[in-house]
Amino acid sequence: MTRPSNDIVHDPDGGIERLLEIMRRLRDPDAGCPWDIEQDFSTIAPYTIEEAYEVADAIEREAWEELRGELGDLLFQSVFHAQMAEEKGLFSFHDVAKTMSDKMVARHPHVFGSESRDKSADQQTEDWETIKAQERAAKDRGGVLDDVALGLPALLRAVKLQKRAARVGFDWPDIGEVLDKVTEETHEVIEARDTLTHDELTEEVGDLLFVLANVARHLGVEPEAALRGANAKFVRRFGGIEAELAKSGKRPEDSDLEEMDALWNEMKRREKGEK
Repeated sequence: MTRPSNDIVHDPDGGIERLLEIMRRLRDPDAGCPWDIEQDFSTIAPYTIEEAYEVADAIEREAWEELRGELGDLLFQSVFHAQMAEEKGLFSFHDVAKTMSDKMVARHPHVFGSESRDKSADQQTEDWETIKAQERAAKDRGGVLDDVALGLPALLRAVKLQKRAARVGFDWPDIGEVLDKVTEETHEVIEARDTLTHDELTEEVGDLLFVLANVARHLGVEPEAALRGANAKFVRRFGGIEAELAKSGKRPEDSDLEEMDALWNEMKRREKGEK
């Protein structure tokens, strides 16, 4: 058997065709990589999600050199899925690119068509959602929420479900009512924590988290970004606690809550520039 040429594989200027050929070679049943050959859509999907989060992490840290590599990793995930689809006769990477290009042209008539660009960003967002709704109707989707992806992170999916329901009028008119609902759900958790089963308590906590996502939506805050920021702040401040304890030769497990809480408050004061 004649082995395929390595010319494009080793061509640094080969672009996307080089990457597609590398993927084809990795999946070659006779000469490819055993690990790559064994994979399918379901086994690769978790890596796809992980790579998307690593892109978001690099952006959060403003690690621009890392971002180039992370975007490459995410692109490779699309190439991997497209190669498996092509092997099954479903579609190719070029079909994916064509579908995306067609979608972007159709959804931006103010750029690629005859519509005026004299619109605010909010108006363009409304137009985008109108076009998406028309596309869903053309696909004969059943309910309003039917195509909100199940595989999304729960917090992101909550906001998407709420936005979709709000478009048909199912929404609180102002933030005050949403905050009242937070109070109500919080009281339900407090009152039920000693009487409900674990499954029932899980449901109540879920209700509370869902309403908190709604608070963020009404305030125009991206809850995923807000929570990432809170996570980063917690890591930073707890690291400060560890550093302060280390000055006296201690570790957190050698301390107690009272001491660590006092150090935590000190970290907060320092960050806010308080004396």
